[in-house]
Amino acid sequence: MAWTLLCIAGILEIAFAFSMKASHGFTKVMPALFTVGTGLTSVFLLSLSMRTLPMGTGYAVWTGIGAAGTAIVGILVLGDSAAPMRVLCVGLILAGVIGLKLVTPE
Repeated sequence: MAWTLLCIAGILEIAFAFSMKASHGFTKVMPALFTVGTGLTSVFLLSLSMRTLPMGTGYAVWTGIGAAGTAIVGILVLGDSAAPMRVLCVGLILAGVIGLKLVTPE
């Protein structure tokens, strides 16, 4: 259950970053409210998952999902650069997340 909560928290971290961009510096009300809601919920779910997962693993996976996912959304939705080295680096982040899952008992 902790891993499920952690994955949901990571996905919410992606939504948090995307809605922050859409809020234009918190000048647009609905995206700003969505930013606050997803950010708080993401941190809350992270804290629940860390009841049983090691702190370093939980935080690293959460930030990894958020960072890699946000970069992917940026490429697919916002037209960010998909340069080969950038994609490789995102792949390395995902490999680290998967590796932590494989070596961490629940």
